[in-house]
Amino acid sequence: MREFTYTVTDDEGIHIRPAGLIVKKMKMYRSDVTITHGEDTADLKKLFALMGLGVQKGETVVVKANGEDEDEAISIARAFFEENL
Repeated sequence: MREFTYTVTDDEGIHIRPAGLIVKKMKMYRSDVTITHGEDTADLKKLFALMGLGVQKGETVVVKANGEDEDEAISIARAFFEENL
C-alpha cells in the first residue's frame, strides 16, 4: 500500500471540475484508491463519494492506493493534487 497526505490549497476546496478529472484518472488503474478526510473515507473512483466528503481549503486528506499498479496510481494522484488542488 502507498499513501500520501495533502493539505488542499484551492480556494474552493475539492470542487466538481477537478474532482471529475481525478476520478476519471483513477478509473484507469486496477488498484483500490481511497481518500480519507477526518473519519470519512471515499473511493477516489466515485465522484459522488468524493464530493460527499466536502473537503474545504486548508483541510488535510490522505490518499491511499493498494493493488498491482499502486505505485503509478499514487504517483499520478499526488501530481494531480499538487497541480490542481
